Amino acid sequence: MQIGRLARLAGVSVKALRYHEEIGVLDRPARTPSGYRDYGVDALERVRFVRASQASGLTLGEIREIVAFRDRGESPCEHVTQLLGQRVDQIDRQIDDLHRARTVITELVERARTLDPAACSPSGICHVIPR
Repeated sequence: MQIGRLARLAGVSVKALRYHEEIGVLDRPARTPSGYRDYGVDALERVRFVRASQASGLTLGEIREIVAFRDRGESPCEHVTQLLGQRVDQIDRQIDDLHRARTVITELVERARTLDPAACSPSGICHVIPR
């Protein structure tokens, strides 16, 4: 199938497919005599895997590593499990950071409610945010 059809079936752009080829996530397809890319059904499955992996929080670099395992005939499952575990840890850290930021912002909102805008010194820029 040509690149446009693969893009439509996979729900990605032609540009994304070309980029996936460029970085090695998607194998370069055979070419027709007229030079068009000629993808097999396996390409559609690969692109669907890439999309599902991205939805799981994996980067294209990580996906390229996973695909390389499979291309070497090795099972990538242990590597995928490690990557997903690292992603969960990263998300947990982000959630903690967001909770801390929310606490600080909530305190600033409460502070702002008690301040008189007329008392704000021009040299301090804004007295809602203390120095």
